[in-house]
Amino acid sequence: MSILKLPLQFEGSKGEKVLYALFDSGATFSCITPEFAELLANPENLRRPLEVATAAAGTYLKIMHRVSLDFYYNDIRLSDEFMVVPNMSEDVILGVSTLQKWRIKLDFEHDTVIIDPKVAKAILK
Repeated sequence: MSILKLPLQFEGSKGEKVLYALFDSGATFSCITPEFAELLANPENLRRPLEVATAAAGTYLKIMHRVSLDFYYNDIRLSDEFMVVPNMSEDVILGVSTLQKWRIKLDFEHDTVIIDPKVAKAILK
């Protein structure tokens, strides 16, 4: 598991805010706290809640809502769905599903994020 934490601009249907996002290659889904989810967008009910395992052995979490958000890295606009997860220690977690979707690579030596130029070019058109 590898992590990197950076400030990113997030936008939703209700507003925008800079949040510290944890890029976490050990998290399956991208997640956001209920406080910031409700500030940025209207959370949508999941038809069937997700039960996911947590880092604590034998502990599961039931996720009931999600939001769709845009976020920016170096003026590159990206978007994804974020599961609304209570009691997180981070504002936002960008998980593997988002990292793979946008071909994001993490450079821990330089504490930076690398986005495939082909993906960035397709977004900017």
